[in-house]
Amino acid sequence: MDIVVLDEPAVQQRLRYQDLIPAIADALAALSAGRVVQPVRAVLPVAPHHGFFAVMPAYAGALGAKLVTFYPQNVGIHTHHAVIVLFKAETGEPLAMMDGRLITEMRTAAASAVATQRLARADASVLAILGSGVQARSHLAALRLVRSFTDVRVWSPRNAPAFAQRHGVKAVASAADAVRGADVVVVATSATTPLLQGRWLSQGAHVNAVGATRPDWRELDDDLVTTARVFVDSREAALRESGDVIAARSEVTEIGAVVAGVHPGRRTPEEVTLFKSVGVAVEDVVAAALVLQRRTE
Repeated sequence: MDIVVLDEPAVQQRLRYQDLIPAIADALAALSAGRVVQPVRAVLPVAPHHGFFAVMPAYAGALGAKLVTFYPQNVGIHTHHAVIVLFKAETGEPLAMMDGRLITEMRTAAASAVATQRLARADASVLAILGSGVQARSHLAALRLVRSFTDVRVWSPRNAPAFAQRHGVKAVASAADAVRGADVVVVATSATTPLLQGRWLSQGAHVNAVGATRPDWRELDDDLVTTARVFVDSREAALRESGDVIAARSEVTEIGAVVAGVHPGRRTPEEVTLFKSVGVAVEDVVAAALVLQRRTE
């Protein structure tokens, strides 16, 4: 059997948010319903080089695994690199190997779009983005498909003006300036200590937080995680990997259960909702299967 090999440009040609967002919604609903076989990722520290190497397998109709590295101190190259391998579920034969960096970037934003679609107020019009890297870019693209934003603000320690000019949004001087009055907030930085403070948030705000995926890392302060209604991609993974969710010390709801209609999403216009994403293997495998399907169409 010939194995399909796809590099990042080939993946980019075949993956669109319009297809990916509903596919990720279905995947997260299946995960919450127990229809996905997926262990929590195994993470191997690469201590001499300040990196991490993780293995993320899943079976959800599609069968595969992602091998991913995370080197948060990288400068001038991406902090995440990955390869995704797909197998034929019926026989175990290898089907495809493809670059997983872009898939990781896009499926993370797609999961936030799934959450935003179900948790943000329908009239949300102001978006704040903390960060100016690939996740800031991907979240801007994905979230614009689920809400109509008329005001987009970005703050970053370094590159906010360049990001704002490139994407036609507004750079602001501080994280607080970005967040105050925002309806939807994205936290997409490499912070390992709390960056977003709950006191900055307006009533009814929705937060997507996608960083700090180690149990001893934080990107949200105690005020936020203990007062917001917390949603996650995987309860098991978040309680093991997310310092913010561990600090919340409260019941968390899987967003897949909201997608499936098993649990309510937003209950009142005033409550603050938080989607804390650690990233799960089923998202990668489903996205890779979508890429492979597009190749054969």
